[in-house]
Amino acid sequence: MKFVDEALISVIAGKGGNGSASFRREKFIPFGGPDGGDGGRGGSVFLEGCSGLNTLVDFRHVRKYKAQNGKGGSGANKTGKSGEDIVIRVPLGTVITENETGERIGEVTDHGQRVLVAQGGRGGLGNVHFKSSTNRSPRRTVPGSAGDERELHLELKVLADVGLLGFPNAGKSTLISAVSAARPKVADYPFTTLYPNLGVVRIDVERSFVIADIPGLIEGAAEGAGLGIQFLKHLQRTRLLLHLVDLAPLAPEVQPVDQVRQLELEMQKFDSGLMEKPRWLVFSKADLLPVEEAQQRAEDLVTELGWDKPWVVISSVTHSGTEDLMQRVSAELELLVDEETVAAFELAPAAAEFPEKPFEP
Repeated sequence: MKFVDEALISVIAGKGGNGSASFRREKFIPFGGPDGGDGGRGGSVFLEGCSGLNTLVDFRHVRKYKAQNGKGGSGANKTGKSGEDIVIRVPLGTVITENETGERIGEVTDHGQRVLVAQGGRGGLGNVHFKSSTNRSPRRTVPGSAGDERELHLELKVLADVGLLGFPNAGKSTLISAVSAARPKVADYPFTTLYPNLGVVRIDVERSFVIADIPGLIEGAAEGAGLGIQFLKHLQRTRLLLHLVDLAPLAPEVQPVDQVRQLELEMQKFDSGLMEKPRWLVFSKADLLPVEEAQQRAEDLVTELGWDKPWVVISSVTHSGTEDLMQRVSAELELLVDEETVAAFELAPAAAEFPEKPFEP
């Protein structure tokens, strides 16, 4: 399936039904009075999260969604039938904005969560609402109101716990295929990954997390060079970043230290918040070097970078160090989730304090 992370759609809510101007007409009941019913409301348009979807490709084929209009009221105080709502399923992580104004309407992050994007029109009023002691035969009614009409911009930001980033051919796709059931394309040329890949890493029966692999970044990615600018946004929702560095680059002029610093610069240009996320250095392709040389080269790079955060040396081909890395990542994610829970609790408004009632026998 083709990966599409942006779409433009039009949503039109239903118009409310018109109110009815009717009078009661029954045998032996003269001057029955007004009995015109109200119109039904127009259908609304909702976006609903679906965990089974991971792309917005369906919106390339259907771009316009229109809800049903409400029916008009009728005599005997009968209210018209309301129009049926439209529920549009979208993948989790979809951000919804109004295209013209740029106003953010909401985002869908949970399965089954619904976001109202177009409110249906209200039903009109029948003439029964306008009767009075001085106006016993009102012929006034209120027509139904129009429903909302909007052009929406949908943007998908994949929901993953861990994000892989690095230059092309750093070994990101090989790593995700080694630790999960994901099978991205792997080849010995740059830009084999053309769209994000998601994989589920299972530590044991009760512990698992989602890892995302995005296309490799190059110099100028924040300005649109290469493919990275289209997918850097997918790293914004992750809790932990694994920065892959090739220990044995094919080109002798390639300097891993320069690549690390260049990638940090691109992240800073795109979103300074990415630099604040926990990030580990993962030195890959250790199988291409003797064990001692791979370890020594990694230590030299860490020293040259002045790196004071966690770092590991792995080989995704031989699975050397990958299991230990995933165990450490899982433990780190548990700590991060606990910290987020505590932070959310501290930011939540305190419960209202009520004075104790005096004891009454």
